[in-house]
This record gives sequence, C-alpha cells and structure tokens, in this order.
Amino acid sequence: MVCWRFSNNGTDLTYKRIYVGPLLTNLDSGNSHICGIVNGTNNSLQCWQWHEFNSSKNSLITSNLAVGQDFVCGLSPSSQIQCIGTFINVTDANAIPSGNYNEVAAGSQHVCAISKNGTLSCWGNMVGEKPIGQFISLALGDNRSCALRTNRTVVCWGENGFSLPSSLSETFFETLEAKQDVFCGIVTSNFSLFCWGNDIFNSNPAVFNGVEVVPGPCINSCPCSPLPPFGRFCSQELMICRHCPPIVDGSSPSPPPLSPTPMPTLTPSQSTGRSDPWNRRNVAFLVVGCVGSLMISSVLVILFFMYCKIRGCRVHDSGRLDEAGAGTPSQQGSQTSQVQGQSGPHQPPVLEKRLSQLISMGNGGHLEEFSLQVLLQVTNNFSEDHKIGTGSFGSVYRATLEDGREVAIKRAEASASSSYAGGTKYRQEDKDSAFLNELELLSLLNHKNLVRLLGYCEDNNERVLVFEYMNNGTLHDHLHRLESSPLRSWTARIKVALDAARGIEYLHEYAVPTVIHRDIKSSNILLNATLKAKVSDFGLSLMDPQDDETHLSLRAAGTVGYMDPEYYRLQQLTTKSDVYSFGVMMLELLSGYKAIHKNENGVPRNVVDFIVPYIVQDEIHRVLDRRVPPPTPFEIEAVSYVGYLATDCTTLEGRDRPTMTEIVNNLERALQACLATPNFSRSNTDSST
Repeated sequence: MVCWRFSNNGTDLTYKRIYVGPLLTNLDSGNSHICGIVNGTNNSLQCWQWHEFNSSKNSLITSNLAVGQDFVCGLSPSSQIQCIGTFINVTDANAIPSGNYNEVAAGSQHVCAISKNGTLSCWGNMVGEKPIGQFISLALGDNRSCALRTNRTVVCWGENGFSLPSSLSETFFETLEAKQDVFCGIVTSNFSLFCWGNDIFNSNPAVFNGVEVVPGPCINSCPCSPLPPFGRFCSQELMICRHCPPIVDGSSPSPPPLSPTPMPTLTPSQSTGRSDPWNRRNVAFLVVGCVGSLMISSVLVILFFMYCKIRGCRVHDSGRLDEAGAGTPSQQGSQTSQVQGQSGPHQPPVLEKRLSQLISMGNGGHLEEFSLQVLLQVTNNFSEDHKIGTGSFGSVYRATLEDGREVAIKRAEASASSSYAGGTKYRQEDKDSAFLNELELLSLLNHKNLVRLLGYCEDNNERVLVFEYMNNGTLHDHLHRLESSPLRSWTARIKVALDAARGIEYLHEYAVPTVIHRDIKSSNILLNATLKAKVSDFGLSLMDPQDDETHLSLRAAGTVGYMDPEYYRLQQLTTKSDVYSFGVMMLELLSGYKAIHKNENGVPRNVVDFIVPYIVQDEIHRVLDRRVPPPTPFEIEAVSYVGYLATDCTTLEGRDRPTMTEIVNNLERALQACLATPNFSRSNTDSST
C-alpha cells in the first residue's frame, strides 16, 4: 500500500510505501492516520502514520473501520461497536452504545453508528442535533455530519447550522463519503459524483456529472445484497455491496398502545384456580383450523398450477448436470434435437434448462437480467433505424439505456419457415445454441481485448444479449467500406492486430478451460472510441478439453476464406485453427483485400493464395494497401515482419504455425520497430527455421 502527501498549495507530491504484506480486508483513514484489517486467521488490526498506536493490543474489530483523531472504531464479529485509542470522549466504554449495528462512521472528534433496525446513535464531541428516523449510511467530517435515509435522500447537521444544499434535497444517493469540511455522494440514477460543504462545491455540486464513479469496492460477497449493475464495474466473481436495510423483527421495541388495554372479565370458573389452555373446546378449534388451512392451501396450489398451465409460467429448474442439454457446447446440437423430438408440448425446452443451469451455477452472477420491455423501449421495438449489423445468431441494434449507457443489443431471430422436413427446427436450435454459447462463455471470461457482455434477456421466445457499444464499428468496415478511416497508418494497423492477438491469446492460454473462438475474422474485431480492438461474437466458440490436444467436433464451423483447411478437411479442431484465421486477417490488414475477393477478371480469389507468394519473394511492397501511405524505411521492416508472421500462421499444417503467445511477442516487436530502427530478418520469427 502506498500513500501520497500533498503540500498546502497542492503542488508538492510525496510518494511513500507504508505497507507490504497479506491482503487487507478493510481500510479507512482519518485526517492523519490510516488503519486496516489484515486478512488471516486473527484478522488483526494495523494502523500506519500513528506512532502511539499499539498494534499488539487486543482488538475485536473485524469490519467497518472508522478512523478519527487518535481513535479507531469498528464492529466485532457479533456486530457490536468497539473503539480503541487515546481520545477518551469516544473510547470511554460508558460512552459507546450497546447493541448490534450495521455501520460505523467517524469524524475528527465524534462517531455515529446505525443499528440493525436503522436508528442512529452518536457520541463524542458531536455538534448539532442528531436527526430522527431510519438510516442506512453515514459520512462524518469535522464538527459536521450527514446521513443517508432509507429512501436514499440525505440529511446533514453540524456547526453553524450546516445542512444539505437545497438543490440536492430531492436527489437520491447510493453512498456518501466525507473528509474535513467536504461531503460527497454518488447519485443512484447514473453514478455521478456530487459534493457540498464549502462555497466552491455549494455553488456547483456536480463534480463528475454524467461520468460514472465506482460506488464502492469490488469484493467476493455481500452481507445483504449486491448493487444491481455491479457487473459493469467489477471483474468476474466480484461485486459491489449495497448498504444493509433496517431489520424489523421481534427485537425491535413495539410502539406503545394508543389507549390502555382493558382487563378481560373472568367467569367464575376461570377465576377459581388455574385455567387449562388445552381444554376440549380449544382442541376442537385447533383441529378445525388446521384442516381448514390445509384445504385452503391445497385449493390455492391447484389454482396456481391451472393458471400456469394456461398462461405458460416459467420456472428456472437447473436439473441434473448430466441430463441432455447440459453437456459441452460440441454436444449440444445433437442432444437438443434428440430431447426436443421426444418432448411433449408442456415440457420445458432444453434451451431453458441450460439457461437455468447457467444461472443457478452462478456463472451469470455479474450480469444484469434486462426486461424485454426495457429493450423494446430503447430500440423502438427493434426498429430498422436502430439496427447496425448482424451476429452469429441474429441482428445487432444500437441503443441508449435510461442510465445513459450506450449498448449493442444482439437479438436472436426465429428462422423463417421451410418446407424441408425438420429444417426450421434445426436452424433455430443452432441459433439457440449460439445464444447460450455466447452467454455462457462471456459470463466466464474477462479481458480488456474481449467485448464485454453487460447482461441478457430471456423472455418467452426472445433471446437477447446486451454488450458494451463499440463506437468505431468493425475492422472489416475500416478496411473495406469506409472512405476515410483512422486506420490509415501502418502503426495503427499493427496496433489493432496486437490488440486482437492479446484477446485470442487470453482465450487460448489463460482461460480455463481453453476457448477456441472458431470464427476469427475482421468483422468480429470491434474498435472502441480510442481504436482499441476487441474480439467479439462467441456464438461458434468451443471449450477445449484439458486432457487432449484436439477436439473432434460434429461439423466444421466458421467463415469461408478464414477457415483452417486442416480443420475443414480432417474435422480436427485445435487452437491452431484460430491461428490460421488470424493469419488471414493479418493479410487483410496488410493488403486491404477481403479474404475472398475477385481478381481483375472477376474470378473469386483467396487472399492467402494471392498475397503469400509476394511475401515469400520479399515483394510485399507490391501488394500493400494503396490507401495507406507507403511505409517509411523504419516501417517497411516492421510491415515485412508482420507479413512473414502471417505467412507462418497460414501454413497448411497446424503444427507448423506459431502459438498466439508467439504471435503477440512478435507483433509487440513489430510495433516497436515502427518507432525505432529495427533489426529483423526472415529467420527471426519464432516459428521459422
């Protein structure tokens, strides 16, 4: 852990490392001190920049650290408050409230805490009158405080009549923070940051308006519930937690009755001696009540199932993992057709069973489940005006969500009817399988060069995936359609190739199990606003077995011109099939020709057959894309080097092709060579001799 210190004028910055060791599970700082909980069997409390602090002193604090002036408070495993330090007004045992609490916050000289039922307790040198009500979060500064109500509005109090600016009185906040005189909150609707507390912020509270600020740390689990859109802030298996709501239970004090309850009048038999609660009359009432309740429950259950039968209720049933439809993606095509052929009209389809398994196993935990109504609204009922392209299983639409996020929405489309026996069902099953493949794989994968899946919608017959929107479209459009493109330099093109290679390398080398994309091509490489390239469209992808080098798929899949001839001929799939496709794409980048294009006589021609002979003869300059300025003496070496690399990738036998890691290393060297004097030769490529 490192810290920075600023001078009073903010110009002098001092950098210092203050901790290295096991992970810290909790961290907080005051104006001078920093404290953390060290992960381990004892969850010990440590503090830095605090010479008087005794780290050997017993501390039961395990969570919710709150650091003030010469004191630190927190919660014990039993949710009770403990404070240690030398500031007696806070640490005095008689001052610390008893009971169970959700949250503790500290100012410089006072502390406030929120109990399990949402009430507020404060002690120390607090200034102002504590508000009444139920709260979920706190932020304390110097002689001033703010609290977040259960309806997510904020109330503030403190010296000199401190209060929340009136312009923010109806703003809903997700969380609050404070330091000295300044308070900040993240707005619930769009995660903008607003601050108040001094003249500068009070006149213009919007610090980051329209720019998303992460509303909390990404952690493994939450004590109550996660924040719904945490998937766009956190990586796989991590989440951001919401503040715990008040608990209303029997331990909460009940309100006093409005009027005294009258004493019941006793009959002579009741007033003499002890009454028996289990007399015959009471037993009869109990039996009749139980039987009646059982009959009513049975009728309600029957009515519910009749309703579901008529309306088609959906029940997520994960089923057994070894049932049909739960196999590997390579088996799904045959299994789906077999099971659906035997299904009755009311049996759950295999698609729904696989989706339920995915959800119940937690793979989709960081994804949002969008309602169909929301997606219809933002795409104007999937109108053609919003359509921007097609994917492996349907059309892609551009839309803006209510929170301002631009997204790409991929919608599976039902196959057109066909007179061919069984043809329609087979094609629809392929699209359903592609939908689930992409959902399953991208819920497991996370890399800066893979297009990010934000969520999904599965409603009746609608299958929809929601992705981050890539502003600059596909690499294919930049190479073959756009009149003007920022990819009009060799440096930019090599950088795009390197970005895509890193994404594929992640699939091959770091994903567990290995993922084979099977459809690498220029139209599946997307570019964001900064021209960072990301791999997309995982509808045809397969997970590679760990115990074998190859995978015999049911049938070859891919795009003509990019497909590995060895895979097509022998039905033998390996990671080297993706390498071949990537080599074809590199030839596209260099030449500007499509994978399959027509020659001068109008005859279809393969880019590998056309370009590779020029590269082998050291005449790559004759086939370079004319829309890019001729390479400089420094660039020509790098461009030639990439050409040799593409040639190695497109050799007929997969075993002679380089790995994606070798390709990444070579492209990094080529990119550096565009800016420095290179020293490359044909023999430098790792897969050449």
